[in-house]
Amino acid sequence: MLSTTFTQLGLNEALLKALVKEGYSEPTPIQNQAIPHILAGKDILASAQTGTGKTAAFALPILQHLSDHPGFAGQRYIRALIVAPTRELAAQINDSFTAYGRFSGFKNHAVFGGVGKSNQIHALAKGVDILVATPGRLLDLIADRAVSLQKVEIAVFDEADRMLDMGFIRDVRKIVTMLPKKRQTLLFSATMAKEIEELAKSLLQDPIRIAVQVEEPTVEKINQKLFLVSKDKKRDLLTRIINEQHIERAIVFSRTKHGADRIGKILLSAGIENGVIHANKGQGNRTKTMEAFRRGDLRVLVATDIAARGIDVDGITHVFNFDMPTEPETYVHRIGRTARSGAEGTAISFCDNEEKKLLKQVERLIKKQIPVERAV
Repeated sequence: MLSTTFTQLGLNEALLKALVKEGYSEPTPIQNQAIPHILAGKDILASAQTGTGKTAAFALPILQHLSDHPGFAGQRYIRALIVAPTRELAAQINDSFTAYGRFSGFKNHAVFGGVGKSNQIHALAKGVDILVATPGRLLDLIADRAVSLQKVEIAVFDEADRMLDMGFIRDVRKIVTMLPKKRQTLLFSATMAKEIEELAKSLLQDPIRIAVQVEEPTVEKINQKLFLVSKDKKRDLLTRIINEQHIERAIVFSRTKHGADRIGKILLSAGIENGVIHANKGQGNRTKTMEAFRRGDLRVLVATDIAARGIDVDGITHVFNFDMPTEPETYVHRIGRTARSGAEGTAISFCDNEEKKLLKQVERLIKKQIPVERAV
């Protein structure tokens, strides 16, 4: 039987208080299904995408486990490890642990590449209960003897399919050899490719399998619009729509890094505060930009697909496909950033003559034609 409240899931008062503070009223399907099994100490193999509430599905029971099973008195040591493929996702997961654990008294920290190691080593030396890490930086810190995984009780591998895509599976296997044999392991992946199934067999013991799909296409809940527009008129059209419709929270997707930079400059010259993220931006820059966008200091975030992966920001009202994506699945992923948690959302795509083949691929995938607003 599905629970309708977090109290029914058996969470403690400190967690329930934090959830009230976060404005969460009832569990999502992945939380409903995963939390009781994780609390019971079971290994989990879950198929769940960004936007389903999966971070809370593992963070809440981890915090409860740590509360219910106090460690040794004295020095803090890493009892829970979460491995994530990107810096942005690691930072977000760490923020979630901070929010959900605000009344629980545990220390969490995130380590990732692209920034200096000294601050991370200093934080780890003070003691950490929960460590969120990208694979490469974690192995670096282990090699530096700044991290020990010998007392990890729960290990989470999030977005395993992306770790596979990004070439991290060998690193993951190496990390696993450094974990205690007796542990609880949770594996989350949006897709279940053959390689992920093989990885799961080597990581998990008698796992509970959970599959939660974002109601396909969440696309159905999104107001989709298409402008057939020549390449040279896209920028003017973008600024005009944002200003005329008084859009305050939007993501604009560009296929290239240079394109993203150009869009950012054009928007700024039109008086539209924005931030740009892509792989050539330094980690400090990307973190500041994301924080400013979350706070609402920036109306628009301009991003490439790679830089934007894993970013989950509430309240986005519009998504712009400035360029049609080369992979049709990317379209669904992009526009799924809006219309979250029952809110309304609009996805606006610009398509020039050269992109019409890409448009057809998208329409085949979503099984509908995107309504054309007007030819420009």
